[in-house]
Amino acid sequence: MKVELQNLTKIFPSRNKKSNEEVIAVNDFTLTIPDGKLVGLLGPSGCGKSTTLYMISGLQKSTSGKIFFGEEDVTNVSPENRGVGLVFQNYALYPHMTVKQNILFPLQNLTGKDKLPKNEMLQRAYEVAKLVQIDDLMERKPNELSGGQQQRVAIARALVKMPRILLLDEPLSNLDARLRLQTREEIRRIQKETGITTIFVTHDQEEAMSISDMIIVMKLGIVQQVGKPQDIYDDPTNLFVAKFLGTPPINVFDGKVQGGKLYIGEDAVLDVNIEDRDVFVGIRPEGFVPNDKGELNCKLNNVEVMGRDVSIVSTNAASINPVIRSIVSSDCVKKLADGQETISYSLVPHKTFIFDKETEERIYF
Repeated sequence: MKVELQNLTKIFPSRNKKSNEEVIAVNDFTLTIPDGKLVGLLGPSGCGKSTTLYMISGLQKSTSGKIFFGEEDVTNVSPENRGVGLVFQNYALYPHMTVKQNILFPLQNLTGKDKLPKNEMLQRAYEVAKLVQIDDLMERKPNELSGGQQQRVAIARALVKMPRILLLDEPLSNLDARLRLQTREEIRRIQKETGITTIFVTHDQEEAMSISDMIIVMKLGIVQQVGKPQDIYDDPTNLFVAKFLGTPPINVFDGKVQGGKLYIGEDAVLDVNIEDRDVFVGIRPEGFVPNDKGELNCKLNNVEVMGRDVSIVSTNAASINPVIRSIVSSDCVKKLADGQETISYSLVPHKTFIFDKETEERIYF
């Protein structure tokens, strides 16, 4: 099911009686989410991603704008009639019910022509339980389950209604690191097997990039960039997006363009076709190439061996980050001399980005 958002806006009234300043949680959000895709809403806390999800579900009413499921305008349709499955951040399972009863609950509340015979409800409950691999836990109660198992029950309960849209609000935030990795792979598998258009909210860029067909990066209620994860990583539209995606994060420097040269400090690092101005320079960790005759000179702090790759930690007076982290092949480290105090880099042009100092928008060169 395709989801289309047209100029979607949500404004909350001010809680400060003196200023009476309204809070714009989502500002003029326009986007089309293709049918059958897994889409990540990504951004820091307070950027409006959960509010957007709840407007799609119908739990929050938009201040203005429209929401379409396919060709149907659902802007004013009640949540129970939108055909969505919603998984909350804290799972919201009924503690006094078994897993089977939790999954059956949405079906038991269907009325009229949608009401199903008991045997069909049971069959559907066991089908989705098998899909999320909890069919052997049906008689247990939530407090007898691990966090990952509870998450699967919540997903099964959302899927059992055969929703048109599946919505997940930070589905992995309550899990430990190893379980988070396993569960995100399960979410991807389930989404592929069902083909349901799925939208999930997260502030974890690694999580969003690893399983999403498309990600939407938000800041202060405004969409910053939409696209495939790798495309956004390789071609960020502004400094915020560049800094938000990537582990280790992008290295940012104060720089300037003068006479067709890009300078970081006193070092002329690249030839650029840009008019003279002060800029920010962003360099991905993999954008540094150790080179004795390299253009960028840094103070070498230490080398962190990670096996196949190596992280070289250095500093530069023009760096906005406390340290510079460059990821290079382990072969490069063999060339470093013992007791070496400085290191020089050549830069990979397509891993180097220039941003306007005032607007922080990308400048292409």
